Amino acid sequence: MPPLPDALLPLVPTGPAGSTDESSRGAHRRSPPARPSRHLADLDPAERRSAVVALGEPAYRADQLSRHYFARLCADPGQMSDIPAAGREALARHFLPTLLTVVREASCDDGATVKTLWRGAGGALVESVLMGYADRATACVSSQAGCGMGCPFCATGQGGLTRNLSAAEIVEQVVAAARVAAQGRLSGAPPRLSNIVFMGMGEPLANYRAVLSAIRTLTSPQPHGLGLAQRSLTLSTVGLVPAMRRLAGEGLSVTLAVSLHAPDDELRDTLVPVNRRWPVREVLAAAWRYAGVTGRRVSIEYALIRDVNDQPERASALGRLLRGRLAHVNLIPLNPTPGSVWTASRPGRQREFVARLRALGVPTTVRDTRGREIGGACGQLAGAELPGIGPATPRS
Repeated sequence: MPPLPDALLPLVPTGPAGSTDESSRGAHRRSPPARPSRHLADLDPAERRSAVVALGEPAYRADQLSRHYFARLCADPGQMSDIPAAGREALARHFLPTLLTVVREASCDDGATVKTLWRGAGGALVESVLMGYADRATACVSSQAGCGMGCPFCATGQGGLTRNLSAAEIVEQVVAAARVAAQGRLSGAPPRLSNIVFMGMGEPLANYRAVLSAIRTLTSPQPHGLGLAQRSLTLSTVGLVPAMRRLAGEGLSVTLAVSLHAPDDELRDTLVPVNRRWPVREVLAAAWRYAGVTGRRVSIEYALIRDVNDQPERASALGRLLRGRLAHVNLIPLNPTPGSVWTASRPGRQREFVARLRALGVPTTVRDTRGREIGGACGQLAGAELPGIGPATPRS
């Protein structure tokens, strides 16, 4: 398989570890993207109190606002009866502005899977997916509008990067999902959102500061945050090694998921172009460092693509790389995207891949294909406002 041309190489951080420096992208953009308004969820508790005092209100109003937003999932000042009517509108206007507007919702799996297309500042389009199971409700959220990593089998990657999301825009996706669950609108699922996966649009570690801020807010105890358990959050990356190393020092216990998709550099250079900068050996070394520091098992994400990366010898090679490590393989049957010539592995090949990994002592599961019918499964999120409910056709 020939390598991708340089024009299709991903945009990767060139500034401090884990950040995507605006100046490094300036040559590719005519004007800076619109910035969302400041929101309560962009601030830590001390910053919220200071900002409220600056408006002439007592500091404890910040805690009241936080309780409404994070514990009661409410942003409507009309329902904030514990705050004097004279100040509600101003406080809501300053701290609870509308960041994301619903463009379209689509559901499948008898109402157990819901995909939402959102419009943010500057017209940026992002998607999130809420999935209900008998024992949990999981939100798959986006960290960027679009993605600059350029993976050719992913609809998001083929659309390119529009902009980073703010911490509050990320949190707002989760709060909206928690609201849906609490209202009993997610079929067959408990009424409390319990799990978050940063596997929507974008590369989370290319928006490091906002993603880390969102994680700390989501896992802060109520009323200062949503009170989610860190162990119920999964952060996915294609392998931005400096940011992975930095993450290991953050004192978090979230699950790290590495989108590997090939055990060898020759193939991974094509499937995950950032591999040309940080090859398999360096990506896995950073993953093992995270596992060693946190004691958390790393999830190895592997999209099974028919006759591309699903050969038995590649299963054995992957098993040898992971054998004896604190790792788990999550195999993903490739989901269809418009314009792609690739498809999922044959069932027999998939079974053999699983068997070879397990024979080498590597825990392996196959991810379900939730949301495929509505373009909401892994790799299908395109964030395009099109008629119907499917993903956008990838741009060349």
